[in-house]
Amino acid sequence: MTQDISHLLVRIAEALERLAPPEAPSPDFSAARLFRHDAGRGVFIPAPDYPLPLDALVGVDRQKETLLTDFQRFAAGLPFNHALLWGVRGAGKSSLAKAAFMACARDRGDLRLIEVDRDEVTALPRLFDLLRGRAERFVVLCDDLSFEDGAEAAKALKSALEGGVSGPPPNVLFLATSNRRHLMPRGHVEDRGRIAAAEDAEEEVSVSDRFGLWIGFPPMDQETYLAAVRAYARRYGLPVRGTDRRALQWAQARGGRSGRVAWQFILDLAGSRGVALPL
Repeated sequence: MTQDISHLLVRIAEALERLAPPEAPSPDFSAARLFRHDAGRGVFIPAPDYPLPLDALVGVDRQKETLLTDFQRFAAGLPFNHALLWGVRGAGKSSLAKAAFMACARDRGDLRLIEVDRDEVTALPRLFDLLRGRAERFVVLCDDLSFEDGAEAAKALKSALEGGVSGPPPNVLFLATSNRRHLMPRGHVEDRGRIAAAEDAEEEVSVSDRFGLWIGFPPMDQETYLAAVRAYARRYGLPVRGTDRRALQWAQARGGRSGRVAWQFILDLAGSRGVALPL
């Protein structure tokens, strides 16, 4: 009887092992400088270097200097701040984050950037624990961060940035971009009710306070927009004279001016002239 039970227990154990998810492979960060984290599979997917040079970004000189300084301090092992880039759509927040990282990483072989999806914010504490203690230094980027699901994601991010009793990993800088300074989605009150929304709002505002560095991106005025168009045109050998009027008409048709709209106009201008751009 004992032998039969032992045999049965072995079969049960083997069946459970087959049902268990496979252990995630140990991450290899030597394949690239940029990675995308798939929290569901627990893997890091390498990505090519970001091609846009930092000096190509026009109209964000103050933001550029502030973020690059923070990156350089982090890379050198000096005190740094987690950063929140917030402001209008198309202002260049994501482009600046990646271009500034690349500018800093070219002189530092141990720097890596890991992009995480905003829907996987709840996995950040596990990610930070995985990165803690590694020889590399990581910028973890969450693009277009907001808390659509309420306070659960906000609590997870607070836990990651505070790090519990051990503190946040000293080799991780968390960087988020958002259209809203306090990361709170519109319609929150109507969807959740006023009391619940107020409680969630308090949780979410307290998260934005965990970012020591807030970098704002205001709407782009006309002269800055045209300066961006001219700078792109000169960089890629496109005609500068006579483009202002067309660029303004393009912005009017798009309903606003921004760095993104300027780049989209340049794409159209280059395409109309049969000029290939390094995308």
